Amino acid sequence: MLRRLSLRDFVIVTELDIELDSGFTALTGETGAGKSILIDALQLTLGSRGDAGVVREGAARADLSAEFDLTPTLATRLRPWLEEAGFDTSEWGEASTLLLRRVVDAQGKSRAWVNGGAATLTQLRELGEHLVDIHGQHAWQSLTRPDSVRELVDEQAGVDTAALQAAWVARREAHKRLQDARSKQADLERERERLQWQIAELDKLAPQAGEWDELNAEHTRLSHGQSILDAAQLALDAVSEADLNAESLAARAIDALEAVAGYEPRLGNALEVLREAQAQLQDAAHSLHGVLGHTELDPDRLNELDARVSAWMSLARRHRRPPVELPELLQGWKAELAELDAATDLAALERQAEQAHAAWLKQAQQASKQRKQAAPRLSDAVSAAMQELGMAGGRFEVALSPVDGPQPGGLETIDFLVAGHAGSTPRPLAKVASGGELSRLALAIAVTTTQQREGQGVATLIFDEIDSGVGGAVADTVGRLMQRLGQAQEGRQVLAVTHLAQVAACAHHHLLVAKSQHGAQTTSRIGEVSGEAREAEVARMLGGAVSDTSLAHARVMLQTAHAAQGAAPANATRTKARKEPA
Repeated sequence: MLRRLSLRDFVIVTELDIELDSGFTALTGETGAGKSILIDALQLTLGSRGDAGVVREGAARADLSAEFDLTPTLATRLRPWLEEAGFDTSEWGEASTLLLRRVVDAQGKSRAWVNGGAATLTQLRELGEHLVDIHGQHAWQSLTRPDSVRELVDEQAGVDTAALQAAWVARREAHKRLQDARSKQADLERERERLQWQIAELDKLAPQAGEWDELNAEHTRLSHGQSILDAAQLALDAVSEADLNAESLAARAIDALEAVAGYEPRLGNALEVLREAQAQLQDAAHSLHGVLGHTELDPDRLNELDARVSAWMSLARRHRRPPVELPELLQGWKAELAELDAATDLAALERQAEQAHAAWLKQAQQASKQRKQAAPRLSDAVSAAMQELGMAGGRFEVALSPVDGPQPGGLETIDFLVAGHAGSTPRPLAKVASGGELSRLALAIAVTTTQQREGQGVATLIFDEIDSGVGGAVADTVGRLMQRLGQAQEGRQVLAVTHLAQVAACAHHHLLVAKSQHGAQTTSRIGEVSGEAREAEVARMLGGAVSDTSLAHARVMLQTAHAAQGAAPANATRTKARKEPA
């Protein structure tokens, strides 16, 4: 649940630190005071779009942070995701805390952190889906959109929407490949024939990787064979074969120096150099003998090399490629031909399309089964909530209608049908005339779906003026419903922005938003009210002006609400706000 929310220079809030506890918290204030500031700040912290407009006038940046205490179930679910993303969970023990922070500067640039590590807005949004459920005052509008309706029902039914969507994408792509192949069959066949001809031409040459350099080296060697033999023989004569050669002269010099080296130590260095030279001359002579013994003039092989080099050059010019690239070109064409063979194999493509359709159909049929099981449960639960919300005799139905042909969402469309009172025929929710009825239906659905998700992790529920358009006894019911939600499970937290005194009176905790003017600057402050201050706020909500009569009425409402909830939890909501100058 949301444990702490801190705001700095956000819109018209200079500084605010608020600590929250479990149970039902009402947030009230006069029109225009900024009751939705907390909700807006929390949504921004959870990754919603922000711009420079959220920064308080004259400030450099808006700095917001939200601290959540996680249930063991949710901590276990989120830990692998957090660790894979590089966020610190090392200090998690029996208590698991998640700290989200978002900063937006005066230029509209945004930065975010999770447990001190830099985060993206996408990561904040993904975390937010596990932490908070927000139901806005126009929640009924989403209930008229087919995608939202299907998403809500699938969530209640436990449908694996990711698997269904993946199967649909695979089916669509398989059918597209088949259709493309059918429509382009003639073009593909012509391209296939062209590639086959080119490949056959290059296959005759069969160029191998690295062969071009080897061909050139061998061709150069054979074409200069006589020159190599002549040079090697001349060098061998000079080194050791001629009457007067380098090796014999070196031996003569060595003999002369050895005869007198004992008398002159300075001759030792020259003698050593000559001995090394003699050894090197002998090595050179040995190498020259090897060249002369293994070098042959081979005109036939040279002719073969001439022909092959000419063929390489001719094909390289024809295809406008360097000769060295011919092997790579051949392999590329063969890969293209393999792709074309697959694309023109209609039988294989048809099998793939059938298999993809079968896989999607399996997922869609499973989704249909789950939807058919969940639809009556959801219909009955919402219908029951409608009776409490002043729609006696009203009925809610989740209608599943088969579709013609495969659709991304499965085998049926899903519609919400509503009968506002007994004896009337259920009609699509979008055609319900009364705005008040729409709001109550949205509230009934929100409360019902929340109750049916007990224990699934999301502990913080926010209702932002979702009670708009209701009043009287229905308002009492709304308050009791939210009160029950706040007590439904340990750690459950319900926060409601409301203008109804009946709803505020049922809250375990009460926050008051007040706007004040200091010179040219307007600021908004949020503080907890209890005792007489809370009675005064409820009295204001009842009739605007606070009088003895409205105060007495407010006192009775609060006492009745507290009696209904039994021993109320400690009023543990605390705020620390910097006082503005008077």
